[in-house]
Amino acid sequence: MQKTIVSSMVKVKMFLAAAAMAVAAAASSAAALEGTQYVKLEHPIAAWQGKLVKVFSYDCRFCYRYDASVDPRVIPQVQKEAGLTFYPVHLETKGKYGRTASEFFALCLLRDQAAGRTNMDKESLFVKTKNALYEAYHRKGETWEKGEGAFIKTMIQASGISAEDFAKERKSPAVQQLADAWKASYDAAKVQGIPAFVVNGKYLVLNKSLRNAQGLTTLLNELSRLP
Repeated sequence: MQKTIVSSMVKVKMFLAAAAMAVAAAASSAAALEGTQYVKLEHPIAAWQGKLVKVFSYDCRFCYRYDASVDPRVIPQVQKEAGLTFYPVHLETKGKYGRTASEFFALCLLRDQAAGRTNMDKESLFVKTKNALYEAYHRKGETWEKGEGAFIKTMIQASGISAEDFAKERKSPAVQQLADAWKASYDAAKVQGIPAFVVNGKYLVLNKSLRNAQGLTTLLNELSRLP
């Protein structure tokens, strides 16, 4: 009888040890793989600590596609689970009117912040302007051949910001400082292009490793826990 009890206890211990090893192996296999799923930026961006940054351009078709089908499923979940603040950053070096767009987006974000609107709020000036540019460029084929004035007109019609206000405020210290701060995004964009997702100013997602929205959510959450 005693031998039977001892034998059972040994089997239980062996089972628990095997289970523990299986859990450890699963955790290890689930860990984000540096060089495959993400890379660490050569020059971390301190101002992006605590943030989930998406580097985008109004004329990037992949940014547009992510914005329509991936971001709404991923970003709110990561904000909730990882406690990161979503922070969109416009890359001025890509689009023909890249700097103008950055200045306008910066003004929108500053006004949204002052009004208590988030940058995911459908009623925010930022989202209205971004959606208008995406719609014009990617769905209607607009390239604003008439010049910067036509490009600005698309944004003022969407946001309600007057041309006069933009002309005055685009060169203000606050707008210039924010738009200039976004130049740091080039270090992330040059690694693989855009959209570029960066966690805590350090960890850049390698988009080629992604299979679906849930995979991106899981990866972003894992990166948020890295030191």
